[in-house]
Amino acid sequence: MVQNVQQTSAQIPSIKSFAPSNSYFVVDSIIQIIVDPAFADASSGGSGQGTLSDFAQTFRDDLISVTGFSNISQVQKGDVNVNVSSDSVQSSTVFLTLGSSSNLTLFNGRPTGEGYEFEITEKMYTIRGVEPIGAWWGTRTFLQQAVLSIANGSNPAKIPTGTGEDNPGWEIRGFMLDAGRHWFELPFLTELCIYASFFKINEFHLHASDYIYDPSFLYGQDWRELYTGFRFQPSADSPIFSLVPELNESWTKDQFTTLQTTCSNHGVRIVPEVDTPAHSLVISKWKPELMISGTPDLLNLTYPETLPTIKSIWDEILPWFTSDEVSIGADEYSSSLGDDYITFVNNMSEYISHTGGKSIRIWGTNEPSTTESLSISTNITIQHWWFPGGSIPVQLMNKGYSIINSDQVFLYLDGKFSDGGQFPWTLNTSKLWSDSTPDGQGWAPNIFSATDPTNNTAIDNPLLRGSIMAFWNDWGNNATTPLEVYYQLAQSLAAFGEKTWAGSRGGMGRENALTLEEFDGVYPLLNAAAPGQNLNRALTPANGLEEEVVFSYENISQFPFVTGYESVGPPYTLSFTVKPSSSSASSANSTALFLGLDSVLYLNSLTFKDPSTNVRYPLGVDLPSDVFTSVEVHSTVNYTYASFNGSESDDSELELYYWTSNLDIWGEYMEVVNMSFAAPSYVIGLNGFEGELVNVSLKLGA
Repeated sequence: MVQNVQQTSAQIPSIKSFAPSNSYFVVDSIIQIIVDPAFADASSGGSGQGTLSDFAQTFRDDLISVTGFSNISQVQKGDVNVNVSSDSVQSSTVFLTLGSSSNLTLFNGRPTGEGYEFEITEKMYTIRGVEPIGAWWGTRTFLQQAVLSIANGSNPAKIPTGTGEDNPGWEIRGFMLDAGRHWFELPFLTELCIYASFFKINEFHLHASDYIYDPSFLYGQDWRELYTGFRFQPSADSPIFSLVPELNESWTKDQFTTLQTTCSNHGVRIVPEVDTPAHSLVISKWKPELMISGTPDLLNLTYPETLPTIKSIWDEILPWFTSDEVSIGADEYSSSLGDDYITFVNNMSEYISHTGGKSIRIWGTNEPSTTESLSISTNITIQHWWFPGGSIPVQLMNKGYSIINSDQVFLYLDGKFSDGGQFPWTLNTSKLWSDSTPDGQGWAPNIFSATDPTNNTAIDNPLLRGSIMAFWNDWGNNATTPLEVYYQLAQSLAAFGEKTWAGSRGGMGRENALTLEEFDGVYPLLNAAAPGQNLNRALTPANGLEEEVVFSYENISQFPFVTGYESVGPPYTLSFTVKPSSSSASSANSTALFLGLDSVLYLNSLTFKDPSTNVRYPLGVDLPSDVFTSVEVHSTVNYTYASFNGSESDDSELELYYWTSNLDIWGEYMEVVNMSFAAPSYVIGLNGFEGELVNVSLKLGA
């Protein structure tokens, strides 16, 4: 019994300690959730996060998702002062409350509101957070234990009784998404935030302005043609309204507020970034007089109107943000202008603190003072990502700077393709669990170098705030669909959640931190069950799924035909036989064979479209009019291809046609990459489709 209990305790991230007893708490359909009325409206200070009641309501929704029990009672407020061994407790109860504990500290010894204690008896599961956010993380532990119990064959779920405590090792455990070079709609960002929360990630850093780098354009006459993004849409009467290149690729204040609220109710705060004075081509397009002549991505900090203009941008958007920190980027400015840069950064720090009551972060690219008389204020957090001359994290901490570890060797991803294979497709778990230090230990936020131990620090360094992994979109909208970004992030976020919560064994964290084998064993189960979102676009029994067939229609008499399945994620096989009329062929650019939430498949050249970016990906195959053609579309998370007039099982020599995209890599060469699309499964035959579509089926598996 005890051995089984210990096995089912493995989860992501691992918990600090758990002492099992010899029974179980049953998660049945009459379970109730009770919030301590003394703390129901309490919130975690300074973090923009929800109240204990907010977290309890979200927990109830998630519990319904995980268990399938749709009739779980509404959250109640009440005291639970009962003897849990008596008959007075009739149903399983989860009680959320608050209480301090001297044991729940970060590795640097500082107290953390994210810690929680839990006590489990046969009828009572008590979660006692230091702050509401701590209780929230305790509900993630509860849900993961329920998921693993169900996966192991228990129905209803059974959670081992016992006592435990848990808290993160580091304050900041975040991920950055480059939304400046790639447009993302808010529903996707919301789902991504919710997914990350399941693994106790607590920050979502949104890089919200940037441009696509191509030196042949940037330093020539056509620099205005380069793609730029600024994602915060000011009010129509704002003096900075014209800054936004494309209004349909920007978020309104109300939309962004909704995103922040949803994320905060899942324990995640959004840290926005507007990158200046470099990476500022979007501002130079708007006001060319502000740029340095010949380098339009760099702003001229000595020009009188540059600083007031940047401040006016922040004046507009600072009131939007609930986080007590923002990033001003300050990345990769000219080192020959170090004094101007340092003066600018310090000025912006003072201004944002005075105007918005917020502190700032900058990327650590080390633009040293040209006169050696100036330095960045130590009130500013530096986000380390590489080792340019003098920008060594341990030296910066020795000078009093707070550091966030985003070192590119361990923590960088790039959308779909990395030039020269510099970055992996997903975070390298072998590297995270071993070979991250000169003596072969696993990675933790205190590790900046795998080869030089003098560049690393101790886990208890008080100036090491934590870590943020980064996902860049250097190649723009046509490199990835939003779901492809998720495919790269899904396992990465889970692994990163473990490493930033518990660290690694061997002196880099807790000795009960997960092994790689333990992580690999539970990750697929937890990924599939992560509540509150469906980025896998998976089908559940509620969708009427029987075996592997999503739908199958021998004949469809009228178009458009609605299936009821909005989107189906890979792997899948979409089969159909189509005879388009000549009138459909003449309007093939707009005629759609299939439409879904995440993709559209047009008749013309069998073109897929990503509805969020409106980028089209033609296959280059035109189907003949008034003739039946059989088509099979196969998709995995790595590719989508089609075959015609046959089945792969019938003919191993059948020609396959892959949907691809051409990426411009720094203006130096073109790279052809495969595309993955979710099935456009919601509507069949629309936008004037005329002809016949027969033997239409969608099956899981490629």
